[in-house]
Amino acid sequence: MYLSKINQYIRSVKLLREYISSHNKYPFNLPIIKELDELEFHPQVTYLIGENGMGKSTLLEAIAICAGFNPEGGSFNFNFSTHDSHSELEQYIRLIKGIQRPKDGFFLRAESYYNVATNIEELDREPSPSPKIIERYGGVSLHEQSHGESFFATFSNRFDGEGLYIMDEPEAALSPLRQLSMLARIHELAQQESQLIIATHSPIIMAYPNSIIYEFSLDGIAEKTLEETQHYMLMKQFFDDKDRLLHHLLYE
Repeated sequence: MYLSKINQYIRSVKLLREYISSHNKYPFNLPIIKELDELEFHPQVTYLIGENGMGKSTLLEAIAICAGFNPEGGSFNFNFSTHDSHSELEQYIRLIKGIQRPKDGFFLRAESYYNVATNIEELDREPSPSPKIIERYGGVSLHEQSHGESFFATFSNRFDGEGLYIMDEPEAALSPLRQLSMLARIHELAQQESQLIIATHSPIIMAYPNSIIYEFSLDGIAEKTLEETQHYMLMKQFFDDKDRLLHHLLYE
């Protein structure tokens, strides 16, 4: 059963532009912020894509914080901090929420995932009558697996459904085969009344059909189909005429 537009967890994000005194400093000088007014989310899957430096991860982080997640990632219950580096953008956005609240949730970000894994081990060393936290992640220490294996273990085991899942470049640690497996898992979660918001560079990850893709560029924010995205077109160009593109890059 899919979430509908009526009961989705987050319906949109709105920039409180009237409270921004200057667009000349970070994060308000980012292209994505200069163009943002209100962005509506798909009930199942929303993709935020674009070149590096557009501000995708900064916006995603602010959305996650406003939704109740720890800036460095984890579930709603994580509250550790190893390095206070997040921007102040969460103070200048408002989430428009639906009538239904998620029963589960997770903020997965590639750059600070090591810190999440470390915090799990620290919590599990404390005496507790409850089962070890790592059991919900597959039972094997996330530090004793490759980056890709630990990512996929979290995605496969920890995400329970009926949840809000926010992910920043999850493909960073995944092989193409694992990315295809991730698409299947996205579908399972969507069928379990979950909503996912994903920042990605991967045309494979962004191929899920029940979704909306927002591409951010210096020209603004545009809703695109997969085939219209710069990521897809560049990859298609490469594989359709690899020799010509390589010649242009390496020898001209």
